[in-house]
Amino acid sequence: MKNIDFPAYKTKREGLAQKFNLNDPAGRRAYFDAKVGGAIGKLRNYLKDKTFVAFLIGKKNSGKGTYSKLFMEAVGAEHASHLSVGDIVRDVHANLESPEKREELLAFMKSNYRGFHSVEEITDLIEGRSQATLMSSELIIALIKYEISKRPKRAIFIDGFPRAFDQVNYSLFLKELIGYRDDPDFFVFIDVPEAVIDERIKYRRVCPKCKTPRNLRLLATKEVSYDKEKEEFYLICDNPACEPLRMVAKEGDELGIEPIRERLEVDDKIFRQLLALEGIPKIYLRNSVPVSGAENFVDDYEITPGYYYEYVSDNDKVKVIEKPWTVTDENGVQVYSLLPAAVVVSFLDQTAKVLNL
Repeated sequence: MKNIDFPAYKTKREGLAQKFNLNDPAGRRAYFDAKVGGAIGKLRNYLKDKTFVAFLIGKKNSGKGTYSKLFMEAVGAEHASHLSVGDIVRDVHANLESPEKREELLAFMKSNYRGFHSVEEITDLIEGRSQATLMSSELIIALIKYEISKRPKRAIFIDGFPRAFDQVNYSLFLKELIGYRDDPDFFVFIDVPEAVIDERIKYRRVCPKCKTPRNLRLLATKEVSYDKEKEEFYLICDNPACEPLRMVAKEGDELGIEPIRERLEVDDKIFRQLLALEGIPKIYLRNSVPVSGAENFVDDYEITPGYYYEYVSDNDKVKVIEKPWTVTDENGVQVYSLLPAAVVVSFLDQTAKVLNL
């Protein structure tokens, strides 16, 4: 399916020649201030006594959590919260093991849940004991409300709702259903080429001991080695608290997006349906920029670097080659993937405009 052609956002600023390290928190702070300092100042002032609800709409693994967390890093994490519906369900499941937290949740449900499940059925659904039905939208809304109740006076980024067609209508009125303040809400659409998601999955690696994640193509470790028998390169864990172990791929990662293709297709259809919705402000985030003309829109350090390798038999070493990561999107266009901070520059700027700041 072809990409929706979101306009490329110009992060390049005339007269700003300084390069920033976008993998370092201090470097990102200086970068955000240089690129969109005015918008950040307005957002900080707004969030002192106001909030908003932002619905993050994008395919699985499109970066929803990463972008919202970097947004919070820029404006102050004390003013906003990222709520992943998947994480909420997992956390609530874990909390049910504590008698005190279990009682707290059930008391909240008795006062706030409206639906067709009894309290006993709710716990069975959360703990996965009931296979008769999927977790209802009414229950998911109640769980979102439960999490928000623990984070008062914060802007909320909701990640993972809607994720099915029967939840689309609920999403239109979710702010009212969860009893949120009468503050603005808006959709944040995140466009990422499937080729980017595919390679992120295919090249994931993890340390078998400390579980530190890396990526053979996108986030190499300090040391890379070569397996002559298998004729493949591999990363060596560089976590100071661990050992120099060979990092491995998770089972099934070599298949890339194929195991989740059906889910991606559903996400895409929901994405397009919500794009046509009238009456709610929309923010458009694009993870990529066409290779042709990229120098007019972004600085080179904002482009995601890709790591490529050559085995040098003379000294039994691996030569690491870094160059811009290039993929072909669904429209057949060669594009660069942008580093998360560059996408968040657009996010911050557009949010300030949506809120009329």
